[in-house]
Amino acid sequence: MASLRPLRKALTLPPTVRTLPSGVPTALHLNLEVRAPADAHGHHGEGAGPRSDSPAPWALKFARSSTSGLVSKSYTTVNPTTTLTQRFVHTSQPIVEDAPQAPDFSSYQTSNPDANRAVSYFMIGGIGLLSASAAKSTVTEFLRTMSASADVLALAKVELELGNIPEGKNVIIKWRGKPVFIRHRTADEIQEARSEDWKKLRDPESDEDRAKRPEWLVMLGICTHLGCVPIGESGDYGGWFCPCHGSHYDISGRIRKGPAPLNLEVPEYEFNDAEGKLIVG
Repeated sequence: MASLRPLRKALTLPPTVRTLPSGVPTALHLNLEVRAPADAHGHHGEGAGPRSDSPAPWALKFARSSTSGLVSKSYTTVNPTTTLTQRFVHTSQPIVEDAPQAPDFSSYQTSNPDANRAVSYFMIGGIGLLSASAAKSTVTEFLRTMSASADVLALAKVELELGNIPEGKNVIIKWRGKPVFIRHRTADEIQEARSEDWKKLRDPESDEDRAKRPEWLVMLGICTHLGCVPIGESGDYGGWFCPCHGSHYDISGRIRKGPAPLNLEVPEYEFNDAEGKLIVG
């Protein structure tokens, strides 16, 4: 039986040669600095010195030769062939003696600095005045938005013809969402209201202080106990009576009996004699 033998095949690869920046050729794993091998006659080529086309010794950082003297691994460090020079913008162009000079603005300068100062002050003052006016208008418009509307202002005051109210009768009007009692009192009612000893009442108040004119009594129709609306011409004292909790008011609107702590409130009002009207508010 024939034995198997491994197949051996030798390949010869050409070295990759490149040229260094100095112009010397170099190849990977090939040391160009070694001598040629000795021939059969014992001659060693052209001598033992280094080859003229090999790189300089300073260009090799590390080298190691094989035992046969043909193959070595070399690590080459090549220094730059030129010197780097830092250049600036102002040195990149040659100096030109006849370069154009900066323009002369002396003709635009004023001969009287005080005149320009007055103009500057005038401009500053004018701008300040306009700014103040704009600020005032802005604040005024802002405050106007928070003021009462036209319908609210219309209810701020209520006018009533006094000639339409007969003597001894009540009239109820609405003012700011509240009922207002207006009583045209008779002479007997005035005498009764003013003959009472008001200092002994729960909420002492004279009839003279409550009525600007004796025949006209103006009050808010809201009970001072829990805000109910009393009934006119009723109660134990001939004035107003609150049926909710039994508060009795006299003909002057003063509390006389019941849980109410205070008299009926008198609003702000005035008389317009020229037109014969009562203005509430």
